[in-house]
Amino acid sequence: MNARKSRRLAAAIMVAGALTVTTACSSGHSNGDGAASGASKEPVKAASISVGTAEDSKGPAAAEPNAKKGGTVNMIDRDDFSHLDPAQIYLNYNSEVSLLLTRQLTGYKYLPDGTQKLVGDLATDTGTTTDGGKTWKFTLKDGVKWQDGTPITSADVKYSIERTFASFVKSGPTYVQTWLAGDKYREAYAGPYDGKSLDAVQAPDAKTVVFTFKDAHPDANFTLAMTGYGVVPKAQDTKDAYDKKPFSSGPYQIVEHVTDKSLDLVRNPNWDPATDPIRNAYPDKWHMEFGVQAQQSTERFMADNGADKLAFSFHNQVHPSFIDQVKADEKLKPRTLEGLSPYVDYYFINNTRIKDQKVREALIRAFPHQQTRQLQGGTSYGDYATTYMSPTVLGYEKSDVYDTLKKPQGDPEAAKKLLTEANAMGQTIVYAYNNTPLQQKVTEAIRVALEAAGFKFVPKPLDAKTYYDAIGLTNNEYDLYWGGWGADWPTGYTSLQPVWDGRAIADGASNYAHLNDPEVNSAIDAAVKIADPVEQGKAWAALDKKLQQKAVSIPDVYQRSLSLYGSGLGGVKYDTLFGLQSPLNIYVK
Repeated sequence: MNARKSRRLAAAIMVAGALTVTTACSSGHSNGDGAASGASKEPVKAASISVGTAEDSKGPAAAEPNAKKGGTVNMIDRDDFSHLDPAQIYLNYNSEVSLLLTRQLTGYKYLPDGTQKLVGDLATDTGTTTDGGKTWKFTLKDGVKWQDGTPITSADVKYSIERTFASFVKSGPTYVQTWLAGDKYREAYAGPYDGKSLDAVQAPDAKTVVFTFKDAHPDANFTLAMTGYGVVPKAQDTKDAYDKKPFSSGPYQIVEHVTDKSLDLVRNPNWDPATDPIRNAYPDKWHMEFGVQAQQSTERFMADNGADKLAFSFHNQVHPSFIDQVKADEKLKPRTLEGLSPYVDYYFINNTRIKDQKVREALIRAFPHQQTRQLQGGTSYGDYATTYMSPTVLGYEKSDVYDTLKKPQGDPEAAKKLLTEANAMGQTIVYAYNNTPLQQKVTEAIRVALEAAGFKFVPKPLDAKTYYDAIGLTNNEYDLYWGGWGADWPTGYTSLQPVWDGRAIADGASNYAHLNDPEVNSAIDAAVKIADPVEQGKAWAALDKKLQQKAVSIPDVYQRSLSLYGSGLGGVKYDTLFGLQSPLNIYVK
């Protein structure tokens, strides 16, 4: 997991309201100018994610009310998709478009009440395990086909996993690979191109796939819902070139892809909706245009002229300069989407340097969440965070150990009391920050609050391009610094383990707080082994509460998304798993 972080961070940048983040992992920090906004009209609420049955896994997908087939849907966005080969996909917008082209063994079904359910996609159900998650068996559905009409078989699934080991695959997830073959998985197996097979994945017949992991992984059925483990046919595999034009197993196929300009999709005639509980394929065509900045797309959506009436955007959010205007315009409300993203922003406390818990508690009590949030976009930037897990994660439980919601502006008197008890009045806090105009303002707000609480504040500006490199050093010289994180799939494992596991401390790794607490490490190991997802969720929630009580860092906000789409479209919904607009139910009115 930690070896992937540098790739995830490089892609995780939020600039001027246009969000480009990974399917999970580290989040980017806004370098644009924040804009104040009115009160949030949607309170924080926990995600409801369940595991479906074989019946839940049957197609077709639940119909969108009043939807009809036909027409062309337009998409306008800042960036072309950096990867379309499933094995290379880790960014959320790549994953979202891939849902139209590529299927996995499992996936997420959105229910009419807004809840989500893990179901079988290509598989008849979400898989079975009889040994606590070390061995997983999946059975493929009848009637699943490639775009040329040939059947999708268990051999295709096995091959698709095997090719993720190949050296040219550099950008996708590596969970399954390491679980099958160890941390140095490429040394153990180099991929299928030399004719060798991976024994840990078996296809005993055309419909059965069996995974045998080195250790138990009870939530592997969630892992296999990642687009990075989508299917690729051996007969059509062009290795590196596959990234530009993958062979479809989903409802649409590519007819033309002009890099950095456009992507056009048409129906895949061999996709059978009776096999698919996830995707509604209402439009006949999709035309996607790239190179449109957030300010441009916001202006176009607000104007709602011509072809833009039939347009949406995967990740171009409302530009900060238009947030107040958009929120105040009643005419825009029916086509405005706002919701929580999977990401939590933290101000990491360096536990190697700040060893006294009372001092860490004082930092948490003193922190000016209200002031820093207002500078960065107000409620549209995010909801105040009081936990380390996002409400989008299964097992999230509300908790506010330090009364952040009661005093979001900070409580200097409570902080002074703690510092006095610790005999630490006047303690120096070295604060590292992105040296941008906005973050300079945020840093000043933090300085005022911490000095009022009795700290001595020393700001250290860092180059935004190398910010994570600097704070990612285990021997960095900073006490406090911003960072963000989100789960790779909506359980507590990838939300908490990479960030708070003491065995994950290394240069460039994700444990930015340098927390190495044996009690926390043991709780992580125990939670991983719990097979029932609900019970496992409770264990992660208990660990979250333990982290709060130990004052390991400062949760700041649960990131929010605010976006628009054209008036001629229906069924445009917000995908809480990716923090983007979902294409699965979109139709032309």
